[in-house]
Amino acid sequence: MPLFSKKEKKSPKKDTHTLTEEDEEKIKQIQEDSRAHVKQLSFSVQLAHGSPTAKISNFSSVKELYQKIAEGLNITMQDIMYCTLNSPKVDMEKLLGGQIGLQDLIFVHCKGASKNVTLFKDAPTLGLTITDNGNGFAFIKRVKNDSVASRYSNIYVGDHIEEINGENVVGIRHFEVAKILREINEGDEFSLKLCEPIRGGFDEIAPRQGKGGKASDNLGSGKATLRLRSKGPATVEEVLSWEGPAIVKVDDLLEKFLGIRDPELANTLIDLAKNIENPSNYATAVETQLGDFGFPDEFIFDIWGAYMDAKAGRI
Repeated sequence: MPLFSKKEKKSPKKDTHTLTEEDEEKIKQIQEDSRAHVKQLSFSVQLAHGSPTAKISNFSSVKELYQKIAEGLNITMQDIMYCTLNSPKVDMEKLLGGQIGLQDLIFVHCKGASKNVTLFKDAPTLGLTITDNGNGFAFIKRVKNDSVASRYSNIYVGDHIEEINGENVVGIRHFEVAKILREINEGDEFSLKLCEPIRGGFDEIAPRQGKGGKASDNLGSGKATLRLRSKGPATVEEVLSWEGPAIVKVDDLLEKFLGIRDPELANTLIDLAKNIENPSNYATAVETQLGDFGFPDEFIFDIWGAYMDAKAGRI
């Protein structure tokens, strides 16, 4: 039985207030001013394996960010595996997600050598946590200790997953890649084609098993950040003090239920909870906006709990 009963959709209420042409022009001008402000922001970028610093600006989405990085560093968008903030190391706790601090330095990790790994799935799960760069590259964010994957020394945190059993998965979202890996039968042998980032003078790799949740520790500091979206324009936002812990908790839940980490998705799930009065309405909103993920009822209930706990200062 579903945890939340879905309510019948009510007929929309008639709008009793009609905007005047002057009101519409004011709203349009505010939106244009906001986009113009975002595009004026400038960020410093470097190749993680070493390069001069370049300045980029005039972007308002994730894909535009990658395009500007490629132009500024004289590489292609397809070269970019992912970016880290304020550290050139392959450190998943510094991964560029949905938000960039206005003073952050962006380090760009590019595709290096490919390798093939054959694994035997002798347990229900592989112990891999998957994320993506928002531009079609899924990669390994964490390898759980004492898991199937941890026994293979040539699987690293930060490796991009190019193929599973010979099937190209470039361009497939992280939750779909994680689903393919989950659906491999226990007792089966399978192959992965992985790509490592180019190593340089700062080629240290973060531990396979992190503590989790640190990627969003800088959220909720009260500092302005640039929030990037896979859909829609970027905005400069002041993050409320309770939002950082809430995003971290929801990101942890994404890993628990789906085997992925995605701060942008976690942020979206928190945003959906705002101005909603009960978990039943929240479940309907999630189904409407994010139905492709197929979130289980238990997961949605736990997100609502995390949202309420964060607002009350309990996490």
